[in-house]
Amino acid sequence: MNRPRPRPSLLLPLLALLLLAACDVAPEPVFPEEAWERWDSPEAGGLSSEALQAVQDRVEEMSTSAMMIVTGGRVAWEYGDVTEVSYLASVRKSILAMLYGIEVERGTIDLDRTLEAMGIDDVQGLTPDERQATTRHLIASRSGIYHPASNPGDNLADAPERGSQPPGAYYLYSNWDFNAAGTAFEVQSGRDLFDALHEDLALPLGMRDFDRERHVKGGNMEQSVHPSYHMHLSTRDMARIGYLALREGRWHDTQLVPREWMAEMTGVITPVHEMNPEGRREGPHGYGYMWWVWDGEAATGPWEGAYAGVGAVGQYIVALPVLDMVVAHKTVPGGGRSVAHPDFWELMGLVVDAAEGGGS
Repeated sequence: MNRPRPRPSLLLPLLALLLLAACDVAPEPVFPEEAWERWDSPEAGGLSSEALQAVQDRVEEMSTSAMMIVTGGRVAWEYGDVTEVSYLASVRKSILAMLYGIEVERGTIDLDRTLEAMGIDDVQGLTPDERQATTRHLIASRSGIYHPASNPGDNLADAPERGSQPPGAYYLYSNWDFNAAGTAFEVQSGRDLFDALHEDLALPLGMRDFDRERHVKGGNMEQSVHPSYHMHLSTRDMARIGYLALREGRWHDTQLVPREWMAEMTGVITPVHEMNPEGRREGPHGYGYMWWVWDGEAATGPWEGAYAGVGAVGQYIVALPVLDMVVAHKTVPGGGRSVAHPDFWELMGLVVDAAEGGGS
């Protein structure tokens, strides 16, 4: 029996729908191999060469040692010696948060386990109430424990009276929380966190400049038994960390960090209107699990869903999902080299301007 042939007038809309559906399929993401791929020009990577000149001029006025802008998995712009290794300051905390996600999925870490259950205390002794703080409180910097830390660089000087805030009730950027989070990681996982950094991130990401031997814990152990765990990476390896985050924990075909954890970690745990001290509420950032997260009115346009690892004197990893962009920036500490936070955020504004100009 002869079947009726579809009329062209019916086929054309169907073909159009199929073409539209094909266009909606996102291309497979690009990942760096031994070296990062590069765009042929900033414009190919979605940036304006003309607008990037303002970025170049500003960077040359600052103490920046190196900086990379990665869009779509390729280097769109680069400055300085991206191979030079130096310490990351507080960006270490953001990287530890990623390691936490790996161990949580493995079942070795219970985020709601208390300090008491883990046997965690300190030189001055923690109160029974303080020992009810959990690992989750530590990585959100909401433990309510205002014990001196083994290293400076936080807001403990602005802490309320000790014992006045129950665990979970009050955000304060505290190195005691972050250092104790390092201890809690090791107690629960049974691993040295630097070994975890090497095995679970540096090796699978193909970091070019990582040296396990450079990683040693330190601090004033008479003040607190929980040491700092400073990390040392190059700018190009920092960019790999940022790109892993941007790709929601995936690297090539492997989900290194659980996708659900990445969303929780870089989501708003503490909204900007709850940040402390109160001066922090005037900025664009709330806080996730050891990542600074754009929140409120600031989290719009190119900044929607953006987050950053932030360290003293100029260490930054910034991810902007709307622009499919990672920015890695560092200084090599010493000799007075430092980039203040307001100066860096101004620089990031110029980077976003270059991206918006490149897409026009």
